[in-house]
Amino acid sequence: MNDVLQTAKNCRHYAMCKIDFLGSGLCAPGAEKHYVCFYPQGRMDLYAALAEGRVPVTEKCVEIAESCDLCGKCDYQCYFVTEMKPSAVMKALKEHIALHLKSGGEVLAAEKDSILDGLKKIVGEYWASNDRAVALTYAHDPSPMAEPRPPEYVIMPESTAEISAVITHLNRHEIPYAVRGNGSSVMGFVMSEGAVIDLGRMKAIDFDEKNWLVKVGPGVAAFDLQKAAVQRGFRVNVAEPAALVCANIMCSGIFSTFSASYGTAADNYIDAEFVGLDGGVFRLSDRSAPNLFALSKEAAGIPGICSAAYIRLHPIGADEGAAFVPFASLEQALDFTRECARRRIGLAIAVLGGEYISVFLSPTKELAAEVKDTFRDKLKIEYLVLLIGDQYALAAIKAMGHHYFDKRMIRTLNLGLPSLTSAKWLDLLEEFAEGEPYSYIGLKRFPDLAEAALAPSPAQLVRDVDPELRPFFEKLYSRPEMTDPVWLNMFRIVSSRMGREKHVVPLIVYLPIDNKLIIDINSEFKRIADSHGLKNDFGFITPLDDGKRCVFEYDYYLDQNDADEKVKMRQAMMEAGMMIERFTAETGTVTWIMHVFAQGFSRKESFLYSAAGNEPCP
Repeated sequence: MNDVLQTAKNCRHYAMCKIDFLGSGLCAPGAEKHYVCFYPQGRMDLYAALAEGRVPVTEKCVEIAESCDLCGKCDYQCYFVTEMKPSAVMKALKEHIALHLKSGGEVLAAEKDSILDGLKKIVGEYWASNDRAVALTYAHDPSPMAEPRPPEYVIMPESTAEISAVITHLNRHEIPYAVRGNGSSVMGFVMSEGAVIDLGRMKAIDFDEKNWLVKVGPGVAAFDLQKAAVQRGFRVNVAEPAALVCANIMCSGIFSTFSASYGTAADNYIDAEFVGLDGGVFRLSDRSAPNLFALSKEAAGIPGICSAAYIRLHPIGADEGAAFVPFASLEQALDFTRECARRRIGLAIAVLGGEYISVFLSPTKELAAEVKDTFRDKLKIEYLVLLIGDQYALAAIKAMGHHYFDKRMIRTLNLGLPSLTSAKWLDLLEEFAEGEPYSYIGLKRFPDLAEAALAPSPAQLVRDVDPELRPFFEKLYSRPEMTDPVWLNMFRIVSSRMGREKHVVPLIVYLPIDNKLIIDINSEFKRIADSHGLKNDFGFITPLDDGKRCVFEYDYYLDQNDADEKVKMRQAMMEAGMMIERFTAETGTVTWIMHVFAQGFSRKESFLYSAAGNEPCP
């Protein structure tokens, strides 16, 4: 496999090329034409299929290839996430189509179809397609559990009325369908052999500041909503930056580090509008509406399409800061996290493992590996607890007897990462290592000494970045927000790096902050992955409901193009699921996120405190 094809086949489908998260601009054809095939993600899939002879050259193929101006913006975005440079694929796609046309190759027109004609009457001529090139880019994701399923139709409605009419039309012709946000769940849930309804055109954001809410269309991504909210002095509780907010609530209820104070599931919204499975429209506040607040373990499929959500707004304090509190063991980190949550200290709280810490901070895979080893072996830090709060929350951490890296020290560590293994830095740590663990952090002179030892700068941080992109990234890391843990946790742009080396498969459970229970489940996750030779690591834990419960993510990784690894991953996921169910049966307090899937509008209490969901009254 040549380098260009390898790049094309390794797209993670995280949809980060569909949001302007670096301020470098969006792919212009994608922003104008909306179909995923016009974004770099779709072009990667299309080129791979053409190169392997899996799709013919169609009219849309030609339009897709010719619309790319090779601006190179996708390189900045994709390199930040995966260290790939997809512009080479974009160039190869254009050359492939140009050569095909020059040689007189056939260009297939879309087939005539009366059902498609009906869809076009609803959404407009351009916004419904049965072109095979378009369909291919909606046919698969890196999930090891799902096989490719090209849809017969791809439809992009622009209003609730159009969604309703589309559903009615599909039902009349008995055509199954899947509803797609940005497709970033990458678990095989947004594919259908019938139709895929892509909601990416519905991007309305309407603020009602006096009522502390914002009405969000189903095409609005988390990053874009957070950006709009922050510009008005507010914050919203959102998850992955490219995830569409309405779909994210429906899928998993939305959880983030801020869920420690803002909650999850029904805590995130005030009301919502749906198109039901019959095409009818209802609001959750309607007395006659279906009860989406309840949760059932046996529930199957979506209850409808969320066409708008009224999201809660939260204030941003002028004195907010962040702390990285180091710990040598998971038990210690959990004890601290539980105590902070019960005392309501902090807005955002998360226990982070070495993989998260190193990947989030590092612009390259090689540096991330070095940082992970250095934190564990040299700094003796196995876990960090991230806490974001106001000046009183940060003062409380010190009053509790803990030392922590503050915003200044976090910036120093981040921009000075390549020097963490330097003799000057390690000698400094050894000099001040006497006494209680991490006491050096609290010394008045330590921040200045650390800066002298690490010599932090954007130039140093990006010194191993691809030379062609290095000037851009040096300028990027000169921006204060790129090393500000408060901003980074609000916008979540570095979390996409979790899939930089390999595709990440998160395993997520809700359970009490019970040290033994968590450590037992953590050990079982690791044992299962190790037995199949899969890379794996602790992800994060965030407390919920004043520390009475938490959300725990453990991550497995696989090469999405390695057939053997996909088989191993399927086996590991099956064993992990059985293990979770065993703990559920034994404790009555553990809930696998699979039992919450498509029920994210439910009350969190229905899955945090009843592992089997809502039980019927006797």
